[in-house]
Amino acid sequence: MKKSTKQQRANIVNKSMFYIYKYINTNITLEELAKLNSVSKFHFHRIFKEETNQNIFDFITSIRLQKAANLLITNTHSTISEIANTCGYSSHSSFIKAFKSRFSYTPKNWKNQGHKEYSKFLISEEKEFKNLNYKIELVSKRECAYIRHKGYNRNIRNSWQKLKALAYKYDIKEFTQIALLHDNPTITPLDECNYVAAIEIPTKLKLDISTFEIPQTLCAVFDLKGNYGDVLAFLRYVYHFWLPDSGYEATTLPSFVIYRKNLFFDGGDNFELTFYLPINVIY
Repeated sequence: MKKSTKQQRANIVNKSMFYIYKYINTNITLEELAKLNSVSKFHFHRIFKEETNQNIFDFITSIRLQKAANLLITNTHSTISEIANTCGYSSHSSFIKAFKSRFSYTPKNWKNQGHKEYSKFLISEEKEFKNLNYKIELVSKRECAYIRHKGYNRNIRNSWQKLKALAYKYDIKEFTQIALLHDNPTITPLDECNYVAAIEIPTKLKLDISTFEIPQTLCAVFDLKGNYGDVLAFLRYVYHFWLPDSGYEATTLPSFVIYRKNLFFDGGDNFELTFYLPINVIY
C-alpha cells in the first residue's frame, strides 16, 4: 500500500471517529460519514472495517453504550430516559435492551450500585484521594496533532515517541502534551479503552497526520502526581465517588490530561499531570 493511501485511510478513520464522539447524541448515518470523507458508502464501510476490524454500526453502538454507562454513574440527577437521549437513543425500550445485552445489568440496576460490582472485575486496586483538591475552569480551545492508541497499557509509549519524531520533523520546539481518555476504565476493559496521544500545535500548521480541536469547555480540574497505574485508581475515585456528590454532571465530551511529566514520553514510572473533566453545573 502506498504511503499516501495509508495516510488517506488513517485520516478517514480518525475524522470519522472524532465526528462520532462529538455527535454521539445524534442519529449518525452511514450516508453522512461517507459524505464527511468524500467517498461512497460502500468504500467508507469497507475502509473502516479493514482499518479497525470493527463494523461501523457496532462501533457507534459501543460508544453510545459506554457513554451511557458512565453517565448513569455520574449524572445522578438525570433520568434514565434523559441519559439515553443524550447518547443518541430515541427509544427507551431499545436502550434498555441494548444496555442489558452489553453489561448484563438493566440501566436501573446499574445506576443503583450495579456498576460498582461490575467494576470489581476490571480494576481491583483502590486508593485514597479524598483530600485531593479541585478547581473549576473554563478551558480554552486547543489545536492538536494526534495518534490514536487502543488500550490503556505501556505500549502507549510508541505513540508518544512518534509524536516526538513529528515535533522534530516540523521544528516544533515547545509543545503541550495532552492525552484524551475516551473511556472510563472502571467499566471498560483496559484493552478496549481508546487513548489519544496529542501535542498542541500552532494554528493552521499543515501536518501529514490527523489534527483536531479540543473545544472551549467548562471543566473540573485536578492536579495529580503518581506512578504507573495510579491514574486508573484516580479515575475510579472521580467517576464513582467524587462526581456523583459534587453538584456537577459529566458531559459526553472526553476527559483529558495535560502532562507536566509524561512517563510515556520521558521514561520512568512516575508522572505529573493535570486532569480535566468536562462538566455541567446542576442548579
